[in-house]
Amino acid sequence: MTGRVVHFEVPYDDADRARAFYADVFGWSIQPMPQFEYDFVQTGPTGEETGMPTEPGYIGGGMFQRQAAVGRPIITIEVDDMTDALAAISKHGGAPVDDPQQVGDMGIAAYFTDSEGNLMGLWQTLGGS
Repeated sequence: MTGRVVHFEVPYDDADRARAFYADVFGWSIQPMPQFEYDFVQTGPTGEETGMPTEPGYIGGGMFQRQAAVGRPIITIEVDDMTDALAAISKHGGAPVDDPQQVGDMGIAAYFTDSEGNLMGLWQTLGGS
């Protein structure tokens, strides 16, 4: 279903400190993925084989080293077609931040600013959504 919030991201300055904070305070399960320079975050129960959330309403997320263009928490919205979504965003007062990036064989990710200047994310699952 397009348009739903499917992911969140939290940037950090110190990876070990941030991982410990969220694991200790909120009980998040955090799995470093060095090949992506990214940490996958699970905030609730997931399926053993898929790793996908098993409770309605629960979403997982990620953490990464803070960068100039991506320095604050982000929510990510699923889209059916990245090109169409970025065109609609531009038409309605938003703007792409960088070019979309393919994430392995999972999907395509991009950042954009909305009409209010908020930094947001987009996700298109490869092979359909």
